[in-house]
Amino acid sequence: MACPLVVDLDGTLIRSDLLVECGLRYLRRSPLEAMRPLLWLGQGKALLKTRLAERGEVDVTTLPYEPAVLALIDEARRDGRPVVLATASHVSLADAVAEHLGCFDEIVASTETTNLAGGLKRDLLVERFGERGFDYAGNASADLPVWRAARHAYVVNAGEGLLRRACAQGNVAGVLGAAADRRGQAWRDWLSALRVHQWAKNILLFVPLLAAHVFDDPSRLLAVFAAFVLFGQCASSVYLLNDLLDLEEDRRHPRKRERPFAAGKLPVAAGLLVSPLLLLPAFGLAALLLPWPFVAAMGGYYLLTLAYSLHVKRMIGLDVIALAVLYTFRIVAGAAAAQVPLSFWILAFSMFMFLSLAMLKRYAELVDARASGADVGGRGRGYLPSDLEMLGPLGAAAGYLSVLVLALYIHDPATAAAYARPELIWMACPLLLFWLTRMWMLAHRGEMHDDPMVFALRDRTSIAIGVAFLLIFGVAA
Repeated sequence: MACPLVVDLDGTLIRSDLLVECGLRYLRRSPLEAMRPLLWLGQGKALLKTRLAERGEVDVTTLPYEPAVLALIDEARRDGRPVVLATASHVSLADAVAEHLGCFDEIVASTETTNLAGGLKRDLLVERFGERGFDYAGNASADLPVWRAARHAYVVNAGEGLLRRACAQGNVAGVLGAAADRRGQAWRDWLSALRVHQWAKNILLFVPLLAAHVFDDPSRLLAVFAAFVLFGQCASSVYLLNDLLDLEEDRRHPRKRERPFAAGKLPVAAGLLVSPLLLLPAFGLAALLLPWPFVAAMGGYYLLTLAYSLHVKRMIGLDVIALAVLYTFRIVAGAAAAQVPLSFWILAFSMFMFLSLAMLKRYAELVDARASGADVGGRGRGYLPSDLEMLGPLGAAAGYLSVLVLALYIHDPATAAAYARPELIWMACPLLLFWLTRMWMLAHRGEMHDDPMVFALRDRTSIAIGVAFLLIFGVAA
C-alpha cells in the first residue's frame, strides 16, 4: 500500500477549532446554562467534546478551509495514496467534514470515551500504519509526537517556535499555510476585529458638552476624553464577542465572511481571551477615574449589547429599538462623565434619529437580500425581503420626527436663553431633512453600506453636512 497522508483537522485542515466553535454555539443557544460545560469537563475532555458536538451543531460547508492543505490532499490522491483524517475533534464533526469534502478514505477521531490527541493519536497511527509508515500534516505542539513518528512531517500555520522544534526532528517535508505570510498583517486583522474605526461613534459622548456650552472646561473635556477611550474599549470587547457568536452567520454573508475570525485570519480562542482583557480594565479604570453614573451607563450599554448579540437582534422591531438605545447610551454616558444635565430634547432627538438609522441598517440589508435572492432571516435576522415596503416608511418617518423634535427645541423659551442667536438654528432643519432623505434614497437604490453610520463617516456629502450642522450651532451660540 502507498504511504498514506494523515491530516489533522483543527488548525490544519480548517483555520479554526471546532471545540471552541461548538462551545460558542452552545453559549449562544443556552446562555443560562453556560456553566454546564464545566461539569462535563470535570468528567473528561472526551465527554465535553461529545456533549458540545451534540448541542453545538456546526455548518461544515462554511468553515474556513486551508487551501494549502486541500492542495496537499489533492496531490496525494492524484498519486494514488490513501488520505486519512485524524483529529481530536468529535467523530460526528469529523464525519460531517469528510462527507462535505469527499476526499478521505478513513477517519479516526475522538469519541465519548477517547480524546484522540497527542501521544494517543501517535500510538493509534503507528499501530495502524507502522513507525514511519505515514506522512502527517498538523499545526500544534500536541502534534510533535505524531510528527516524530511520521515519515514526512508537514507543518501548517505554526508559529516560529513550534516550527523550529518540528524542524529539529529532521523530517519536515513542507511548511504550509498563510500564517508566515500574514504575520505582518496580524495587527491589521486585530484592528479590524476590534472595529477601531467604530470608535468614531463615541464622538456622541461629547454632545452633552456642546449642548451645555461647557466645551471649553478643561476638566470636563479631559473626563469625556477618558470616557471616549474606555467606552471604545468596552465596545471593542463586545464587537469581539459578537463576531465569535456570529461566526456561522458571518461566513454566509457576502462581506462579513471576510471578518478576521470568520475567515480564520485570527484564532477564535485568542478572541475569547482578548475580549475580557479589554473589558475588565475599561470598567476598572472607569470606576477609578470617572463618576459612578458613567460606569452605570457603560454597564447598561454592555449588558444591552450582550443581550442584543445573544437574542434581541433576531426579534423584529425590538432589534432596531435596541440599536437606537445603544446609540443613546453614548450620549447618556457622555453627560455622566462631564457631569452635566441631560436635556429632554437631546434624548428625544437621539431616539428618533437613531431609530431611523437602525431601520436604515436593516433596510440596506434587505435590499441586498432581495438583490441576491437571499433571505435575511437565514442570516440570523427575523426580517424578509418582502418587509422592505413596511420598513422604509417607518424608518423615514422616525427620521423626520427627529427634525420635528429639533424644530420644537428651537421654539422652546429655554433655547432662546441658552443661545445668542437661536433663530439661526432653523437652518439646521433643512440640512437634516436633506441628509435623511438622501440617505434613505441611497439605501433604496442599493448604494448604502449595511451600516449607515460607517457610510456617513466615509461619505463626503455627509461629512460636509455634519460640519455645516456644527457651524450653525456654533454661530448661534
